[in-house]
Amino acid sequence: MHCPFCRHPDTRVVDSRSTEDGAAIRRRRTCSECGRRFTTQETVLLMVSKRSGVTEPFSRDKVVAGVRRACQGRPVGEDSLAQLGQLVEESIRATGCAEIASHEVGLAILGPLRELDEVAYLRFASVYRGFETLADFEAEIEQLRAARTAVQQ
Repeated sequence: MHCPFCRHPDTRVVDSRSTEDGAAIRRRRTCSECGRRFTTQETVLLMVSKRSGVTEPFSRDKVVAGVRRACQGRPVGEDSLAQLGQLVEESIRATGCAEIASHEVGLAILGPLRELDEVAYLRFASVYRGFETLADFEAEIEQLRAARTAVQQ
């Protein structure tokens, strides 16, 4: 690790701590050349493989942006979107896989979004699942009604 102050290539770890429930490691380092201290944070890079075969790093912001479009005009606040993004990331990291298919990311979004706002859920599901007819919407609405009825009983 290069020192950010003098660019010397030799630094020493003084202290290591687990953060974010073990998802990251915070290290306190010191430079053997200039003696200055600095902190680094190491996280496991979660990769998403797309249908086209391209892989890219997972982005919570990208998840939130997609859900934000589905929630447009709905009474859903930014805090709720941020919490949903965190839930999705936590559920994906909980799988223990370093690379996950984009399809799995979409599935991880659907559950929390359904709880957050049913109309936004229908909007997102219609694009994600590729609804083509009115019957597709009707079937999904029936599933929502059945789930609501089951919860109320």
